[in-house]
Amino acid sequence: MKEHSIFFELKDFLILWSSQSVSELGTAMTNYALILWAYRQQGTAMSITLLSVCSYVPYILFGIAAGTLADRWDKKKVMLASDSIAALGTLTIFILYGTDSLQVWHLYLINFFLSFMNAFQNPAAYVAETLIIPEKYYAKTSGLQAFSSSLVTILAPALATVLLSFFRLPAVLTADLLSFAAAFFCLRFFVRIPQDRISAGAEREPFFQNLWAGLAFLREHRIILHFILFFSFANLLAFLGESGSMLSVLVLARSGGDQVALGTVTSFVGIGALAGSVLATAARPAKSRTKVIFLCCAFSFLCDIPLALGRSAAVWAAAVFVGNLLVPPLNANLTVLMRTKIPVGMQGRVLSVRSALQYFTIPLGLCIGGILSDKVLEPFMRKPSAFQHLAAAMLGTGNGSGTAIIFLFTGTLGFLAGWLCLKSPWFRELDS
Repeated sequence: MKEHSIFFELKDFLILWSSQSVSELGTAMTNYALILWAYRQQGTAMSITLLSVCSYVPYILFGIAAGTLADRWDKKKVMLASDSIAALGTLTIFILYGTDSLQVWHLYLINFFLSFMNAFQNPAAYVAETLIIPEKYYAKTSGLQAFSSSLVTILAPALATVLLSFFRLPAVLTADLLSFAAAFFCLRFFVRIPQDRISAGAEREPFFQNLWAGLAFLREHRIILHFILFFSFANLLAFLGESGSMLSVLVLARSGGDQVALGTVTSFVGIGALAGSVLATAARPAKSRTKVIFLCCAFSFLCDIPLALGRSAAVWAAAVFVGNLLVPPLNANLTVLMRTKIPVGMQGRVLSVRSALQYFTIPLGLCIGGILSDKVLEPFMRKPSAFQHLAAAMLGTGNGSGTAIIFLFTGTLGFLAGWLCLKSPWFRELDS
């Protein structure tokens, strides 16, 4: 009876989550296939990095205004419209490829536009989930979302590779469009999202008053603001290292270009995240969510150090497994804190401000990591000096030793930052 009750209470969420997960798998397959296609066209790491940058910049630039509008508008309609426009982006790529007109700059432009639509989609979906999930299930549903995200990370490259091998790019794009159609149909006809009276009331207020409200909320709740700023710094470090392109650079450089080693390490990123999502879903609610968040953050960064010191795929795979095992419990508890500490009628606006503050460091990390590795640290490790000898004693020499310095830096600094916040009594006020 209890199990029946859980499924009944979460019926709308489970339909939304499962259908959107299928759509996310289709999108991830397309993204993976397009990365391979773009690299074959230009053969440069910067061509891949720019795809990621174009996926973040519009979301950061327009997110605050878009979140304000998403709070004023019907959440379900915003989600349906955003998904439909995203599908048009895939359809455009399909047509350009079919007419032999597709260029890499088309992908940059489409990614930019899709990121703009995500600025509306993400806050609307976040608030919609808050409205359809009972508060007692916030942690478990966050774990389920982490589980599906991890599964997508594992399955997307494999499925995309199979389709590319046998049927080429149009088959991947077709799978993406079919997955969108399934998700759109489920959301349109089977998911009921109640209207939030507080958000509905915001429609009668001036737009700029709504826009300021999200910023004012964080000014009044400085603990939440500083919490967000900490993760802005954490994202900078993470995308300098393992979460950015540097992991692939490190493994390929230090293994002599061994693609099997890279595939093994990349697989363990997804396997670790999948195991962590199961842990987050099954775990009992934490007594101190901030303690779990900062502990997981500190020790996840600590795993960058064996990545720097390691010389084999086994060491790197073990490090990324443990590091990513800790990410879903961190994100699940962070999501619960944000859902419970921010009023539902304010969540779209505050989430957008949070995203702008928390994610603007991601493209910075991606760009800085590549420049540091290619232009500064790799050349530094090839020229003898006192500091070079000290670094070489720990990290060795040769290709990848300069990149290893980045991982040593991010691992040490990230661990110390997480540990200091863990010991700070100020953040624990969020647990009350």
